[in-house]
Amino acid sequence: MTLSEDARERLADVVELQPTKNKELQERWEMESGSDVHQFLESELRDYYYRDENSLVRATAEAAELVGEAPEDGEAPAVHMSENERRVFAVIAGPDERAESVVSVLHSVRSEFDADTEASDVRRALQTLKRKGIVEVVHRTVPTYKLAVAREDVNIEEDEQTD
Repeated sequence: MTLSEDARERLADVVELQPTKNKELQERWEMESGSDVHQFLESELRDYYYRDENSLVRATAEAAELVGEAPEDGEAPAVHMSENERRVFAVIAGPDERAESVVSVLHSVRSEFDADTEASDVRRALQTLKRKGIVEVVHRTVPTYKLAVAREDVNIEEDEQTD
C-alpha cells in the first residue's frame, strides 16, 4: 500500500499520539468530525492502525517503521495486548511450525492457563494479532494461524487491565 504525502504525515501523527482517540486526531488534522477521521483511517491507513480493547487508535509496528519511529536500539516497538491476546500469543504455533485452527489454539489456552476461554475470544484475539502483524493466516480446509514473527521479536506492552 503506497501512501500519499498527506497520509504518511497523518500516519506519523497516529504513531506519535498513540494511544489516541478520533477527537484528538480530528483536532490535529483540522477535520470536521470524528466520522471524517474514521473514514480517513479506513480508506488511507487501514493496514497501519488498529483499535485496542478500549477503542483507542494505535499504530502497527510496520507503521512505526514506515515513518521512521522504530527504536534506534534495535528493540522491537512495544505491542499492546489484552490478557486474552497475550494468552493466545503464548501458545500459538511459532513461525516455523504448522499453523493451527482456532479450536486447537482454544484447547492450548484452556490447558496452559486453566482459563474458561470461549472460541469467540480466541478468534477475536487471533484477528487482532493478525491486524497487528504478529499472526498470519494459512488457508487450508479451515483457516489456520501461526506467528508471523518469532516470539522474542515481540515486545509486549504491559497493561493494567484484564479482559
